[in-house]
Amino acid sequence: MPTQEAMRESRMLRPFADRILRSELWRFTQRSVPRGVALGMLAGFLVPVGQIFAAAFLALPVRANVPIAALVTFITNPFTYPFWVVAANRLGSLILRVDAMTPTRALNEGLASPAWIWWSWFVREAGVTAFGFAVIGVLSAAIGYLVAAFGWRWWVGRKWRARMVERRERRRQSEEHLGH
Repeated sequence: MPTQEAMRESRMLRPFADRILRSELWRFTQRSVPRGVALGMLAGFLVPVGQIFAAAFLALPVRANVPIAALVTFITNPFTYPFWVVAANRLGSLILRVDAMTPTRALNEGLASPAWIWWSWFVREAGVTAFGFAVIGVLSAAIGYLVAAFGWRWWVGRKWRARMVERRERRRQSEEHLGH
């Protein structure tokens, strides 16, 4: 993860550095973290190249946490990408009901070259896969937001309860000490 100084020095980010490096975009708060998770998921699935920059720029108008948004984009990486392509293609085919029996032949396919037949197949599959990626991106962003929001509340609640137990224990010990 690049540091703020590295981002400030970046030639590509220099025009936007003052907006990206605002302190509220780098704080971990109850609202900024779930927003960052959602934007990172969305950018991770919808933007094939430059996901980190897309997530950082999307974080600006909605005041999401920039480091979280950038980090979550790594859900799609060179190791997991083949899995996501197959999943997106299958999901897109399922939703759009595209399969081997779907009529996609051109009227003049008998006159078409093998290259044209291959190209039409590729365009159909790319469209189905892109639609699947859009669905996965939107669903994962929504689920990621909810999980992060509930996870944040659980984590803060757990810390608060532990602090309360600690205070009670200190109070009990001081009462025992004063009583004896």
